[in-house]
Amino acid sequence: METGKSDKKRIVLKIGSNVLTKETDHISRGKIEDIGNQIVALQDRYEFVIVSSGAIAVAKQFVNLESNGKEITVKQALASIGQPHLMRIFQESFRDLGLLTSQCLLSYSDFEREQSKKNIVNTINVLIANNYIPIINENDTVATDEIKFGDNDKLAALTACLLEADLLLIATNTNGICTKESVENKTFKTIDEVDDLELLNNEIVSSTSKHGTGGMKSKVQAASITQDCDIETWIANGLEDNFMVNAINNTVPFTKIIKPVYNE
Repeated sequence: METGKSDKKRIVLKIGSNVLTKETDHISRGKIEDIGNQIVALQDRYEFVIVSSGAIAVAKQFVNLESNGKEITVKQALASIGQPHLMRIFQESFRDLGLLTSQCLLSYSDFEREQSKKNIVNTINVLIANNYIPIINENDTVATDEIKFGDNDKLAALTACLLEADLLLIATNTNGICTKESVENKTFKTIDEVDDLELLNNEIVSSTSKHGTGGMKSKVQAASITQDCDIETWIANGLEDNFMVNAINNTVPFTKIIKPVYNE
């Protein structure tokens, strides 16, 4: 088996729950196929690691669990039920396109131990070298951080840094981050490129979406992690078809969070 990093650019693609469901109550196979088709179109130049939300959303299609008074515990149980279904949908949809998938469940504690970090890097490099696409999610049955807030944004940023990715691409349900003024007057003007995260935070209008837990604040927090690792973060509208290809070709509005530019 081959190991090591190739000369392709490495993209960590984070897919939010609202993208995977296309803002409905069901996982969209069409959206997963769209993502797979784009990976096929880009695979000569790019290699992909996917950080996927959506396990809880999948489970809600099948079950309605009784609560023991702790909503977070119910969500952990839903994640446990939904995770294999989510992976099956990815596997079936990607296999039809000739793509191979693998599952990696990670916890934040894995990023705090040197041996765990080495194991993650080595495993994922072997998978990628052998044309498997790693699909990462938080191990929700033992960890609750991303269930409570973040929708896997922070997990994606830590993964991008650990794997020395060239780009973190966060697929969400808007055309990137819009200026506060444009949101308030409903003209929705996307901030195209920015390096100052403090300024960016001041533009964010608080809102939570149907399935996602993070909103834009957690995406900017994720970008602060990747910025420290000299990795760009793009926030693009994953609801649109071909969103990755279009962002790479710069033919659609999205927010590019670049490395800080320091004046000498």
